[in-house]
Amino acid sequence: MTDIRTYLKNYDGPELRLMEVCGTHTAQISRCGIARMLSPAIRLISGPGCPVCVTVTSYIDRLVALSLQPDTTVLTFGDLLRVRGSRSSLNDAKAAGGRVRMLYSPLDALRAAAGEKDKCFVFAAVGFETTAPVYAMLLEEAEEAGLENLKVLTSLKTMPPVIDWICKNQGGVDGFLAPGHVSVVTGSRIFEPLSQKYGIPFVVSGFTGEEILASLYALVRRRGKAGVLNLYPSAVTEGGNAAAQKAVERYFAPCGAAWRGMGVIPGSGLALREEYARFDAGSLGLDDDRSLNPECRCAQVLTGVVSPAECPLFGGACTPRTPQGACMVSQEGSCYNYFIGGRAAQ
Repeated sequence: MTDIRTYLKNYDGPELRLMEVCGTHTAQISRCGIARMLSPAIRLISGPGCPVCVTVTSYIDRLVALSLQPDTTVLTFGDLLRVRGSRSSLNDAKAAGGRVRMLYSPLDALRAAAGEKDKCFVFAAVGFETTAPVYAMLLEEAEEAGLENLKVLTSLKTMPPVIDWICKNQGGVDGFLAPGHVSVVTGSRIFEPLSQKYGIPFVVSGFTGEEILASLYALVRRRGKAGVLNLYPSAVTEGGNAAAQKAVERYFAPCGAAWRGMGVIPGSGLALREEYARFDAGSLGLDDDRSLNPECRCAQVLTGVVSPAECPLFGGACTPRTPQGACMVSQEGSCYNYFIGGRAAQ
């Protein structure tokens, strides 16, 4: 590991822009101070790896509206509570009398719905390939229990199409730190077509500081060469988790999905299949994406156009206490992690 650190710190080859597309990687890079261990010629870029951050405002607006309906409760994870829609957040809705409940597990939604069968419960199903199998299991359990009062509002997205969008529309990425959690489900092979198409390396990484450094080393050494390298073999295989893939395919089908700052990307989302439409709380057509603060640069941060520190609000009007955009709200967000990790100058 010492040799790897020395190599990365002293690298003096062509300038490289390496993008991680996993919120947990973003958080760990900041937590471990990894950016400060690298040569100035190696620039780390945070991509669209935070599911809360890439969720558009109309989805939040729909959740807020649902929470204010009679006998309806919105169930969600904590990060989503503070994200603003076009007018307000779920926390604002709760203060105004809306029914909003924070959960720690999607399966807690089953207990909530079973306990009050005369009320409607809507779970905010946000995430990537990692969490889609969990939502499939949630629906399976709801079916078996006959819970017709449990619905989901989906904002489920898939990684390969958005990476393709970034390479095609933004360019300038010399290698990808492929998401470890996603790859557990999808397998590492799913990134091979993109690697060959754009002639750049992908390295599937684990989450310790040492694993991330080793993966960055592999990306630098493979610069300019296509291919996918799996450096997380303890959890990731080439083909992925077949059982999880089958569960997702049973309940969900590919669809176009709206990403903050990128518009609707064809085939980048997962929507409930028609035979399970009774579980849907109105997920389709939620494509509007606007910011309450026109100076917010979340959209550009998510695509690597600017770093968080280049946003005029960063560290001033926008902090974790006073977030102006989703990237400062979520603990997987680029702006949040740049702020707490002291990466403003990088």
